[in-house]
Amino acid sequence: MGAYYDEIEIEDMAWDEEKRVYHYPCPCGDRFEISRKQLKNYEDTATCPSCSLIIRVIYDPLDFEDDSDEDEDEESSSSASSETDSDSFEDAVEHLTISA
Repeated sequence: MGAYYDEIEIEDMAWDEEKRVYHYPCPCGDRFEISRKQLKNYEDTATCPSCSLIIRVIYDPLDFEDDSDEDEDEESSSSASSETDSDSFEDAVEHLTISA
């Protein structure tokens, strides 16, 4: 990958339980983010969703190797709920009536 804005140790990043990502402040005002799943897959690049800056996360991949599949379970349950949401949307479209 190209040049990194900075290299940050995982210990200097904060864990966001709600979004389930590690984050670090970005100069643009947003924050760099990387998930435990990415770290488990040996990805070390955290991105900022608001700008093009990236940082390299310094960490020990062995710390994330034994992670339980919590992230995968949550993703599959959220995709299941998305399927029911889309089913509801299809039902709403079927019952849609347009009057002039």
